[in-house]
Amino acid sequence: MQTNFTLAQLADPDIAVANDILRACVHCGFCTATCPTYVLLGDELDSPRGRIYLMKQMLEADAPADEEVVRHVDRCLSCLSCMTTCPSGVHYQHLVDHGRKHIEETYTRPAFERMIRWALAWSIPYPRRFRMVLAAALLARPLRGLLRGRLRAMLDLAPTDLGPPSPVDVPQVFPAEGTRKGRIALLNGCAQTVIAPQINEATIRLLTRLGVEVVVAQGAGCCGSLVHHMGMADESHAQAAANIDAWIAEADGGGLDAIIINTSGCGTQVKDYGFMFREDVAYADKAARVSALAKDISEYLTALDPDLTPAGDLPEMRVTYHSACSMQHGQQIRTPPKALLTAAGYTVSEPGEGHLCCGSAGTYNILQPELATQLRDRKAANIARTAPDVVATGNVGCITQLAAGVDVPVVHMVELLDWATGGPRPRKLG
Repeated sequence: MQTNFTLAQLADPDIAVANDILRACVHCGFCTATCPTYVLLGDELDSPRGRIYLMKQMLEADAPADEEVVRHVDRCLSCLSCMTTCPSGVHYQHLVDHGRKHIEETYTRPAFERMIRWALAWSIPYPRRFRMVLAAALLARPLRGLLRGRLRAMLDLAPTDLGPPSPVDVPQVFPAEGTRKGRIALLNGCAQTVIAPQINEATIRLLTRLGVEVVVAQGAGCCGSLVHHMGMADESHAQAAANIDAWIAEADGGGLDAIIINTSGCGTQVKDYGFMFREDVAYADKAARVSALAKDISEYLTALDPDLTPAGDLPEMRVTYHSACSMQHGQQIRTPPKALLTAAGYTVSEPGEGHLCCGSAGTYNILQPELATQLRDRKAANIARTAPDVVATGNVGCITQLAAGVDVPVVHMVELLDWATGGPRPRKLG
């Protein structure tokens, strides 16, 4: 693709990157076939190729974003299916991130939309605030019939029960059982600690049982992806910098073999810290180190090559594995989760159209509830055709999204692995 940036524009490192990405695009349109919004809407501007054209025009003109650009870029899930499909290696992730940042800086959204986005950014990355908001949602549930659109979507996604904070989600060290085979830092995250604390609990039990020392580092928290995908670059960099400082302190202290992430959306973000901080003199090297250490739990377990033979009489169970977009497209991890579940004694299958997003995509199911619901229902129908006993995935957002669309339990893969190797039965299985 020909570009027309001026030399002055190209002096901006972000524009220089955007220019390289744009010039890699050859207009082939392969991306349209695997883009969820194009599959649903059939609108060229709701495909990666269409959005690339819109962002190109906006950035070349150095103009404020207009309503058309905002509408079509907002509809993008950042699922990155297009990057898996693209034969030319177009790094759409970095281009759309830049586009969202430009929109945030130059476009004034309607007041109600600004309020919703502020509320999400203020609450979800901070567990105490998020817990307070969810408690309020429980009280507001009787008013559901009076709500519409985004407010109703927010209420529907809120859990109907809210347990106490887990004791594992505070800074501490969990020693390995038996001979220590590794030492890792676990990103315990933000929303997951509130709505699904059992995932971190299962992760820690499994890893320590396999001989791995687990550290929850002082100062680590939200990965920054939620605000990053809303174009709030300063906030996302501040959250990422806090994690980098926390993990580098551990790496330079007791040492780390890996930084383990059990939420694939967060994993995609942390693995991109090196790019995010590439121009930051104080953080570039540290961020690159963190990104190099970052591993999804399935990657690390595969490298550890553990014996996952069931510890007891595990009931025969059909598991449909839903690969989160951030897992299969963002991190290009496909085989390890399925292989681990199979090794643990489960019968594993996958749904049709597995490359398409379930509609979760961070805050997408709140900000774009109609499209998100269509995608969820399409995914749920494909899952139902596999006749599972349980659905497993590697991302808490997908778990929350799918739970309202399927009639079987949806759990994290690590919960099933923990159960198979001696841990408790996942509570969603009864």
